[in-house]
Amino acid sequence: MPESGQKTTREHITGTPVAVPAARRASLLVTLVLGGLTALPPLSMDMYLPALPEVTRSLTAPAATVQLTLTACLAGMALGQLVVGPMSDKWGRRRPLLAGMVVYVLATAVCAFAPSAELLIAFRLLQGLAGAAGIVIARAVVRDLYDGVEMARFFSTLMLISGVAPVIAPVIGGQILRITDWRGVFHVLAVIGVLLTLVVQRFLHETLPPERRQEGGVGQALRTMRGLLADRVFTGYMLAGGLAFAALFAYISASPFVVQEIYGASPQTFSLLFGLNSIGLVAVGQVNGKLLVGRVSLDKALGFGLSVILLAATALLLMTTGVFGEVGLVPVAAGLFVLMSAMGLAMPNTNAQALMRTPHAAGSASALLGTSSFLIGAIASPLVGIAGERTAVPMAVVQLACAAASLTCFLLLCRPWRPTP
Repeated sequence: MPESGQKTTREHITGTPVAVPAARRASLLVTLVLGGLTALPPLSMDMYLPALPEVTRSLTAPAATVQLTLTACLAGMALGQLVVGPMSDKWGRRRPLLAGMVVYVLATAVCAFAPSAELLIAFRLLQGLAGAAGIVIARAVVRDLYDGVEMARFFSTLMLISGVAPVIAPVIGGQILRITDWRGVFHVLAVIGVLLTLVVQRFLHETLPPERRQEGGVGQALRTMRGLLADRVFTGYMLAGGLAFAALFAYISASPFVVQEIYGASPQTFSLLFGLNSIGLVAVGQVNGKLLVGRVSLDKALGFGLSVILLAATALLLMTTGVFGEVGLVPVAAGLFVLMSAMGLAMPNTNAQALMRTPHAAGSASALLGTSSFLIGAIASPLVGIAGERTAVPMAVVQLACAAASLTCFLLLCRPWRPTP
């Protein structure tokens, strides 16, 4: 139920009460727009993944340096959310979002013409800073419009829509590489950015009315964030989600080299395997939203998901270190599929549980959730290549460490067996 004084979903979107069928159409439209915004980061990351080995050759840069193009984009998305989140609490959702989208398009276009790895890293950082607007504001809009179980279900629906992006992005990237080089990937991303900007301008209305906006400048924003971090349970969900995301990003960063360089698969085969894993994540997310939410507590579903991630990471470490002898691509791919699928329980439930505690500052809370995830992921990214391109052990070690830390934070800070304070 909406809080006292909070407009219903249809009143947020249109500004006046409307008939229920029209409200449903508006809600569906907002779902599609927010799905597009949350799909932009996986598009920016995953469409580029099959090209990583080619980028190392084209720019004559080592693999660890090229992987920093992923780290830079992640770091940009993390830092950008710290700025955009409080801005959206003060000025509303639309203006910061549109400004970020315009800068994203410009930065992506420059990436397409980067002559060196260093310049590519710099503009991937800017691309991430600008792209952060879509991530943080999409979550804040969900908090503006929904609460409780409905919010958890909406996050699962968003996972279905945005989950199409990681399914098709590597496939698109692999096909782009058939007809052009890696620069063509950024040309396509720039076009997608332009189209999404136009859709936001036309269809996404303001969801934060003036009377609910926060006053004050940077000092007030910092005090709000400090108050959020002082909430032990919120911080627990934030860290659990961020560390789980880091385990996922260790896979994203290392898998192009693991699958293609170690196991000799083609870019197209890698793209198909990546898409299959993304389907698993989306499918489990839908099971969470359609079947579990409302029947099983969010904490139970979250705890089960984190436990499965831990078990899958343990199995991957045993396989990559040779405990089971020489294993081929199929067993490793199976372990990665289980790990990715379990993210469908971890990601929507950590977001929902954390945001349910913060109706007064959804933008700042969303910024902290996103920043922690992307910063931890940015730290994990270069670690997976620390031993070179010919071993998958660092990937499995990083995944296991992050999964264990995530479950520990959930148990020690959130204390799901106790009543929520």
